[in-house]
Amino acid sequence: MKRNLAGAGIVLLFAFMLMSPKAVFNGASEGLLLWFQIILPTLLPFIMITNLLVYTDSIHYISRIFGRLLSCIFKVSENGSFAVIAGFLCGYPMGAKVAADLIIGGYITEEEGKYLLSFCNNTSPVFIMNFIIWKTLGREELLIPSIFILLGTPMLLSFVFRRFYLKEEKYFCNQKKETRNRKKWNFQVVDTCIMDGFETITKVGGYIIVFSVILSLFQSLPLKPMLLQILLPSLEVTNGIAIIGKSKVIFDLQYPAIIGLTSFGGFCAAAQTQCMIQKTNISIFPYIIEKLVTAVVASIIAFLYLHII
Repeated sequence: MKRNLAGAGIVLLFAFMLMSPKAVFNGASEGLLLWFQIILPTLLPFIMITNLLVYTDSIHYISRIFGRLLSCIFKVSENGSFAVIAGFLCGYPMGAKVAADLIIGGYITEEEGKYLLSFCNNTSPVFIMNFIIWKTLGREELLIPSIFILLGTPMLLSFVFRRFYLKEEKYFCNQKKETRNRKKWNFQVVDTCIMDGFETITKVGGYIIVFSVILSLFQSLPLKPMLLQILLPSLEVTNGIAIIGKSKVIFDLQYPAIIGLTSFGGFCAAAQTQCMIQKTNISIFPYIIEKLVTAVVASIIAFLYLHII
């Protein structure tokens, strides 16, 4: 049944693309430019260096510095603290990729990986500053509050989510060294990390282009129901934020909507996340639910900030 529905949807999409070549071209162009000008130079260096850190077993240097503090706050293992740092600073989908790499490398358990994924896969502070505050909203006074809301909300909800994964344990522990997939340092490792980085960034770009094309096709429709107009921005976060920012919605609703969408990341980011964790046994559905909960809470906090603070 699911296969038949998916097949029918793909056929309809193909027919829609044939009937609207201009929309396809515009969507693909916007997605490609977004990937080439922003995502590629921003994300690729971090993917390569995190690959090297994991492959050469060098993450223990970072774990020694930040591990105890982050373990105390989030109850993660010292190795898991590396995913916390990458997930909050590097942007989508680095939190998911690092958590998956740590599971595959034997650094953390799969349960800890699920917990890390629930709150460590977020929008980067650079994206918040550059695209949301300066380019879209144009209100620098909202910079600090927006960063606090978008980064603080998943931190706050980690205290709730951990109850589903820690169970009766007080905190997660490092895996034994024998379980790790350790590799000797040589230039073959560097080559492997570089190629893995290009494969990852290419997949991310592919999803951005696909979702940008779908978004452009829906926008080209002569009649768009209200529900469709509300759901369209959730397809891809960057284009979605731009749509909300250009809409005629009052700012008191526009700002919480942008904060909520940024916190969720859009379905494109969810697809990228699924791509990153596909070599593990982690299901994408709990992640989507957790991100939606985070988006709702972040939107409420943003709304209250405008009206109370």
